Amino acid sequence: MNRKDLPNFNEIDTDQILPKLNHLIDSARSSLRDTLKGKSFTYNSLVALREEIEDDINKFWSPISQLQAVCNQEALREVYAKGLLEITKLQTEMDQDSELLVAYEEVKNSSTFSDLSIAKQKAITNAIEDFHLAGVNLPESEKKKLLDLKSSLSTLSTQFSNNVLDSTQEWQKVITDVSELSGVPKNALSLMSQAASHKELEGYLVNLEIPTYLAIMTHCDNRELRKELYLAYGTRASRFGSGGEKYDNTEIISELLKKRQDLAKVLGFENYAELSVAKKMAGSPEEILSFLRELGGKAKPQAAEEMKLVEIHARTIHGLKKIEPWDQAYYSEKLKQDLFEISDEILRPFFPLPRVLEGMFEVARRLFEIDIEESNNLATWHDDVSTFDILRKGKVVASFYLDLYARENKKGGAWMAECRVKRTNLQGEKQEPVAFLTCNFSGPIGANPALLSHQEVVTLFHEFGHGLHHMLTKIEVAPVSGINGVCWDAVELPSQFMENYCWESEALSFISGHNETQEPLPADVLQKLIAAKNFNSAMALVRQLEFALFDMRIHMEFDPKEEGQVENILNQVRDEISVIKPPEEYSFENSFSHIFAGGYAAGYYSYKWSEVLSADAFSKFQESGIFNRQTGKKFLHSILEKGGSEDAGDLFFEFMDREPSIDALLKQSGIRF
Repeated sequence: MNRKDLPNFNEIDTDQILPKLNHLIDSARSSLRDTLKGKSFTYNSLVALREEIEDDINKFWSPISQLQAVCNQEALREVYAKGLLEITKLQTEMDQDSELLVAYEEVKNSSTFSDLSIAKQKAITNAIEDFHLAGVNLPESEKKKLLDLKSSLSTLSTQFSNNVLDSTQEWQKVITDVSELSGVPKNALSLMSQAASHKELEGYLVNLEIPTYLAIMTHCDNRELRKELYLAYGTRASRFGSGGEKYDNTEIISELLKKRQDLAKVLGFENYAELSVAKKMAGSPEEILSFLRELGGKAKPQAAEEMKLVEIHARTIHGLKKIEPWDQAYYSEKLKQDLFEISDEILRPFFPLPRVLEGMFEVARRLFEIDIEESNNLATWHDDVSTFDILRKGKVVASFYLDLYARENKKGGAWMAECRVKRTNLQGEKQEPVAFLTCNFSGPIGANPALLSHQEVVTLFHEFGHGLHHMLTKIEVAPVSGINGVCWDAVELPSQFMENYCWESEALSFISGHNETQEPLPADVLQKLIAAKNFNSAMALVRQLEFALFDMRIHMEFDPKEEGQVENILNQVRDEISVIKPPEEYSFENSFSHIFAGGYAAGYYSYKWSEVLSADAFSKFQESGIFNRQTGKKFLHSILEKGGSEDAGDLFFEFMDREPSIDALLKQSGIRF
């Protein structure tokens, strides 16, 4: 692999980012103008040239985007917002360029179009569709309106994300009396103590980073502290939260929804949900609502039963008169321990990070005949970050950066992002794919390795699945290489597919290994883990359906004239699907970054849509053997290698030889049907 153009994070100068970006953008505009002066167009002279231009910008901007997420500083934040605005403008200009569309149509209608590879044909047809979805045929005044709307949406999304991060970091609490943290596992206490000492504080630092938050909510006996943390987390970026109106996203949400609706209407759609679904597998917003409600109808009765059992257990065993939202995770964990004698803290010593990584790479080797080796010759942005190469038959075919631990100035959540996309340039030089894989796990304590919870192991496999989709592609046409060009509601298929291996005894035998003895999970502990897999699974499902229904409905129904509509729709969704209601001030929507600052607007349903595909696909492995080489090769060939070069539904059918069925998901989740 040619590493000479990979980013040197140690040499990125914030002051030089915008001048360099603007130079690239000016060059892009100039190149396209010169190209369109031609009298005839070919794939190479037009489509491949545009791909080259966009790849140059992507290679420059991708490390900046990653830095903004993992090392968020004020100076970089301002530069990122301005740069993103310029990139948005350029993309909108290209998508609205009627001369460029005519040139693309000329290539598509030429006698040589049928001689192009399927991937190149798909890149052209996708681009033509994008031209129309961007309003290429609209009057100039409407095009200007669209550009202004997209620029505003870009700025608002960045502001939303920054408010969530700032509000999250604003809240912290130092506890000096360890008895106030009774019940919190030793590993979590050590992390809180270490966090306090890094800030030269005495005692234990409690904050809203996910490892700490989950440890308190799931294990802490101190009910008042649980309530305090629950409300602090659930009111982030709202007037009720830390920082108050300074970080309040309420008005930003209204502006985002209004501008998205305006955008959709300019393009001829009734609402933003219709626009969002236009390039997805699902046929319409109504079909999605029907799908979500079908799942909800099967899951809610069982979720209500599960909640009732938690309430009975809390009342009869622990004497709690009424269970509140900040009690649910705590008493669910108590019930789980009583039923299965299993907990994350029993499991943690069996999942030291080095062993988990070694096991995860072994899963990939058995399935897809690849090897993964650590590399030490790539510059990184933090000492936490490791780098790896993927090899096929001894040759490096891809690389990735791994940044796993929660820390200050790092956005929460987990994600995979492109650093480089696989492609071949006009000179025939190959560019291999490179990925950023990012999580927010509990870090190492002292000289010991990080000990992961089983849920953290599942999350790691999930993001690695996205990475494999990006890195194992054989498509060398950037717009449809890896995850590019894949329907948004199918893009989670590989990630959710990989999660299954975290529950299989054959895989767990080498994914796990005790931190001190190196012994894998004992048979009795393994049986308990698998037995507890679907504990309260219906409650977890209706929680995700709440998010998905809320997302779809606000993007279908939003009316800027109706005051309090967002909150009203959320309450209606909760009445329809939820089994536990939060207090009035709980404002989860104000930190719902997936739909207000990510790519999931009117698309959150895709997690469940893709989960149907992944559960169904994994059922084929369960029938033939979870490491069956032939099945693994077929999944690699049909799904991972082809990226977005063919329709996702066609690729799924190619792998399964039939249409997807919801039954596998229900069975896998332990939902009665």
